[in-house]
Amino acid sequence: MTKRLMSLFAALILIALPIAADKETDRLENCGTVLKEILNIPDDIPEDLLNKAECVVVYPSVIKGAIGIGGNYGRGAMTCRTGEHFTGPWGAPTMMALEGASIGFQLGGQATDFVILVMNPRGATAILKSKVKLGADASAAAGPKGRDAEAATDVTLRAEMLTYSRARGLFAGISLEGSTIRPDGGANEKLYGKKLSAIDIVRRGVVGVPPAAQQLIAILNQKSPKNTSDPKSLK
Repeated sequence: MTKRLMSLFAALILIALPIAADKETDRLENCGTVLKEILNIPDDIPEDLLNKAECVVVYPSVIKGAIGIGGNYGRGAMTCRTGEHFTGPWGAPTMMALEGASIGFQLGGQATDFVILVMNPRGATAILKSKVKLGADASAAAGPKGRDAEAATDVTLRAEMLTYSRARGLFAGISLEGSTIRPDGGANEKLYGKKLSAIDIVRRGVVGVPPAAQQLIAILNQKSPKNTSDPKSLK
C-alpha cells in the first residue's frame, strides 16, 4: 500500500512540473506582450530614459486582491543588458516578485501592469542579490512619460529606479515606494529546470534566452539597442 502511494505521489509530481513550467512561460510571454504594447503607444516611456536603463522589470496584470499584508505578491520578470558594464544586447530574464501592502492601495482594485526601469549598476546589483525596498534600499520615483521627460526634476533623474503603471488603458508614472522587489528563485527553477541564482542568469549568462522571452528581448533590442548612459557611471 505504501509503495502504491509513493508511486502515485511521484506520478503527481511529474505531472505538476510541466504545469508549473507552463505557468512561468505564460508569465514571460505576458511580460513581452505588455512591454510591446506600452512601448508602442504615443505617450510611452521616453526613449532617452529607456536608452539609459541598465535593466527593465515588468509585472503584468497585478491585481489588488493578490496583494496585501499577508505576503501575497505580483510576479513578473527582469532583463538586463549583457556585458560587464551593461553595454551588450538584452539577455536572459530572471523571474521576479513584487510585494507590499501599499501596492493594493494604489491599484484601486484594477488589474495593473507595472514597468520599472533600473537606471544604474548599483540598483541592478542590489536587486539581483536580494530583496530591495523601494525608497529605502534603493531610491525610486514615478517615471516621467513622453514629453514630460524634458521637465523631469533632478530627484527623478537621479533615482535608481523609475516606476510606471498601466490600468484601464491609462499609462502613467506611479510611486511604488514602500514596496519590495526580489528575484523569484522558485519560479526560476521551474522555468529553467534547475536551481539558478538571479546573478547566474542575468550577469553570468549561464542560460540562454528561453523561447517564451523572445518577444520581451526582441522589443527591447529593437527599441533600445544601445546603452547611452555616461560610460563613467557604468563602472
